[in-house]
Amino acid sequence: MNAAEALRAAAATRILIKDGPYGTAIQALGLDAGDYAGSMASNHDQKGNNDLLNLTRPDDIAGICNQYIAAGADLLATNSFNANRISQADYGLEDRVRALNLAAAKVIRNCVDAAIAADGKPRWVAGSLGPTNKTLSLSPRVSDPGYREVDFDGVKSVYREQIDALIEGGVDFILIETVFDTLNAKAAAFAAAEAADDLGRDVPVMLSMTLTDLAGRNLSGQTVEAFWHSIRHVRPVAVGLNCSFGATELRAHVQALAKVANTLILTYPNAGLPNDMGAYDEQPETTAGLIRGWADEGLVNIVGGCCGNTPAHIAAMARAVAALPARVVPVERPALRLSGLESHVYAA
Repeated sequence: MNAAEALRAAAATRILIKDGPYGTAIQALGLDAGDYAGSMASNHDQKGNNDLLNLTRPDDIAGICNQYIAAGADLLATNSFNANRISQADYGLEDRVRALNLAAAKVIRNCVDAAIAADGKPRWVAGSLGPTNKTLSLSPRVSDPGYREVDFDGVKSVYREQIDALIEGGVDFILIETVFDTLNAKAAAFAAAEAADDLGRDVPVMLSMTLTDLAGRNLSGQTVEAFWHSIRHVRPVAVGLNCSFGATELRAHVQALAKVANTLILTYPNAGLPNDMGAYDEQPETTAGLIRGWADEGLVNIVGGCCGNTPAHIAAMARAVAALPARVVPVERPALRLSGLESHVYAA
C-alpha cells in the first residue's frame, strides 16, 4: 500500500493521533536570537524564525518530535509552517527556503523511521504548509479593493518550491493547514498536483481550515461546508479544522464538516482560548475530555493539538480516544455541489 492507502486503512480501525504545535514547544525552550541564528550570518534578527531551527538546532526539533511520538502521535508534521519565500522575506532568508524545507522533512523523517524500526507501529510524516502572510482573496488597501500584493501563479510557485523540497526530504503527505484564504489553499493544492505530475506519482494532500469568527467562516468569508465544496476536487486524504478556537467553540463546525465531507476528518484545536497574557491554561485532561466528546459522537478520524497544546495534551487525547471507534466516512450521493461564501447542493 502507498501512504494514503495505509493511512486510510489504519483510520478505518481506530482514531489516529496527530502531533501538537512546534511553536508552543519552541517557546518553552527559551531561545535567544543567537540560538536561532547559530553560526549563520544574517543582517536580520532571526529570533522567532522557528523554521530556521531545522538548520541551526535540528536536535531541538528532533527532541520535540520524539516527545510527540512518545505521547502516541501517528501523524507527525514538519516544522515548516513559515518555510516559504513570502514568509521568510521577513527574515531575509528567501534564498534558504529549499534548505529549510529539506532539513525540516529529514529531521522528522529520521525520527519517525527510528520509531517505526523500534516498535513496528506505522506512522506518517506530513509536510506542513502555512498560509503565508499574504492573501489572494482580499486587498490590504481599504481604498483599493481590487489591489493584491500577490497573484495566483506567484503563490503557486512559492508553494511549489516548498513542496518539492519537502517531498525530496521524505514526507508522506502535504498538509495545507490553517487556511484563512481558500484561494491560497487552492494555489498550494495546484502546486502539489503539478509536483505529482512531474514526479509521475501521487502526492496526497490534507487541508485544514481555520475560522475567524464563531459564525464559522474563514477570513475569505466561506463557511466550512462551502470550503469543502471549493476544495473537494483535490480529493484530499483528510480535511479538517485547526487553530482559531478551542474544542468547545469548534465542535459545531466539526459537526458540520463531518456531515458533508466524504473523506477523513482531521481536527486539531487550540488548548482552549488564550488568557489575557496570550497563554493557554486549558489542562490536558480537559482538552482530552472535549476531544473524547467529538469521538463519542462519531465526528473524527484524526485528532491532535494546535496552539497551547503540549505532549501531555497529545498523550491525554490518545488515552481518551483509544477505545473508541473512528468516524465512518459517508458515501456521497450524486448531486451538483457549488460554493461561494455559502454552499449550494442541487440533487438530481
